[in-house]
Amino acid sequence: MNRLVLIGNGFDLAHKLPTSYADFINWYWDKRMIGFNKDYSDVSEDLLCRFRILNNKREERETWSTLAFAHSYFRSIPALGKEYVGKDVIASIIEDTDYFETKFSPLFERIIKGLESKTWAGIEQDYYDLLKEYAFRDSTVNPNEPPIKALNQQLRYLQQLLVEYLTEVCSQKPDKIESIEDAIYAPFVKEDMSIEGEKEWEKHLEYWKGTTLKDDGPIEEKIDKFGWDYERAMHRINIWKESPKTSTIPEAFYLPNDIMFLNFNYTDTAQLYIKPRYRNQENHIHGQISAPKSIIFGYGDELDDKFKELKAHKNNACLSHVKSIRYLEAPNYRQMLSFIESEPFQVLIMGHSCGNSDRTLLNTIFEHPNCVSIKPYYYVTDKEKGTDNYIELVQHISRNFNDMKLMRDRVVNKTQCEPLVEE
Repeated sequence: MNRLVLIGNGFDLAHKLPTSYADFINWYWDKRMIGFNKDYSDVSEDLLCRFRILNNKREERETWSTLAFAHSYFRSIPALGKEYVGKDVIASIIEDTDYFETKFSPLFERIIKGLESKTWAGIEQDYYDLLKEYAFRDSTVNPNEPPIKALNQQLRYLQQLLVEYLTEVCSQKPDKIESIEDAIYAPFVKEDMSIEGEKEWEKHLEYWKGTTLKDDGPIEEKIDKFGWDYERAMHRINIWKESPKTSTIPEAFYLPNDIMFLNFNYTDTAQLYIKPRYRNQENHIHGQISAPKSIIFGYGDELDDKFKELKAHKNNACLSHVKSIRYLEAPNYRQMLSFIESEPFQVLIMGHSCGNSDRTLLNTIFEHPNCVSIKPYYYVTDKEKGTDNYIELVQHISRNFNDMKLMRDRVVNKTQCEPLVEE
């Protein structure tokens, strides 16, 4: 049996990296605020939003640059104890409707609502909802023309900014979390298995019993791959070999045969946990910031009722950011498929919200005949109150299933699960 580790944005957040959507937007506001200093017009705009200075009828028209120079709240002055941030400056501009005019693009207006609770999956959902709204508003509309063309431009611009932001964030080097490493390289547990999975678990155990009695080579190689204490592990195996019917079965027999890190992030935080023998087993399914052209940012829910209608438009603009199509640009999807086809596997979910924006891919994994266990690592929302997001995460997981009976069998119950990190 193998193990497939799904890594999402919560994985980076657990390592104290500011990679939430709110973090990104606050960086964007800082960027816009700094940009005012070099803007010599009365209109500051990009594909996401537009700010204009009103009542500007004097001969010497006020510009954003002169405004920024005249008002200290456009910049921080540490000597005076003033530390202004972009979101505060932008908020004051938006509120002052007598002096400023603010206009957001439809996509940006939608995604900044409820910003603090937004996830990256929620952003992609906003894009898809708008895409459907535009596409089905009038069946005669040419999707190559606005507003669909403009919507796609806005999403690409967000992607460009995201690469710039994450490049800055990744200059930070987080520390490894021991409990995460222990979970990734832990032996299989029978209680985590589905009904069919228990049979595979038994086969896995019997295989390693038989192999070890004949030849120590394979188990030695596995211990080496997992970075276990070699002398201690082999000592327990040798004790078992002397009396296999009465001795405790060594934990090494329950180790996965192989591990793939299916990384949905664009960052390299997972490298902290990938041992030398697994270097080729990290699969950046959505690309990575070191290769910006590889990044896939969009939507991936072919199970949605409206998706077939969207394809019926027969125009590529409607499908420009569909993930399942973009997967064909690189070998990553086929590598993942080859891995799950090779033998039974357990899924560990570490920081992935399992939202609808990845539903096509997750359905392929979760309902695959070889999937024997899905173990979510949840987030503690309030330690004092004893609350967490296990049920919310399972609700998201369930939407990636067509067969709910199968879902209830494969998803590990909460008593067997743990938080991704202990606060």
